[in-house]
Amino acid sequence: MPDDSRIPFYQVDAFTNQPFRGNPAAVCVLEEHLSPHAMQTIAAEMNLSETAFVQPRNPEGLRRLQWFTPTTEVPLCGHATLATSHVLLDELDAESTLRYDTLSGVLTITRAHQDWLRMDFPADPPREASAPPGLLEALNCPSDAPTLRSRKLWVVRLGTEGEVRELEPDISALGRVDLGEGPLGVSVTAPGNGEIDFVSRFFGPWVGVDEDPVTGMAHTILTPYWLEELDKTELRARQVSKRGGDLRVSMVADRVHVSGQAVTVARGELVVPGE
Repeated sequence: MPDDSRIPFYQVDAFTNQPFRGNPAAVCVLEEHLSPHAMQTIAAEMNLSETAFVQPRNPEGLRRLQWFTPTTEVPLCGHATLATSHVLLDELDAESTLRYDTLSGVLTITRAHQDWLRMDFPADPPREASAPPGLLEALNCPSDAPTLRSRKLWVVRLGTEGEVRELEPDISALGRVDLGEGPLGVSVTAPGNGEIDFVSRFFGPWVGVDEDPVTGMAHTILTPYWLEELDKTELRARQVSKRGGDLRVSMVADRVHVSGQAVTVARGELVVPGE
């Protein structure tokens, strides 16, 4: 881009129907090419856990979608996908079914019940594994807490919702733990209180996010685990961060369906210097 470009952007709170709750994401609606360096610079400027960049539909009906934390591009982000879909469907009146070309393959988003949107993601089931040295200590979890690993995350299972809510990890120590190749963070989870099937919190200092308010990507790992544990076909989940957020999850074959609501809290225009 030889001259300054102006890019429409939105800030959306995802996995909630109330402003200033759920997980905020920035959504940049592109009309022309933007380099990965420029995307990363914008994401650092926005300083949210995720900034999404979505391009126009190609001849196959796919929109290229990319996600950046303030420090790195990530292969999958649920709440920024939900935020992007909310912008396209409710702000810009796009087609009723959205299909994205992403680092995690083709993702499809449709309207579910009422104002909920359903996202279709590849499942990433966790398997039992010994915790990396220092992980449980940095989380301030019991030394005998069960741990599991998937391609994208480590999972720590606690006994009660209260334990998850009251957890006070040492973020500095946590960020020094070697998670091995692949995992982006750790999700701590436990059964819910009856109304909610399971709860969780997500910590990702390795990708510049100390604690993520609501993490759609983590539920591609937690959903297959809790469906088997609870012997159900559909679950209600809550991420019990300070902002909090609600999700509905299920599985079809090797795909996880994650549904949520979203609300726009800001609309604007970014002025991006020419590259």
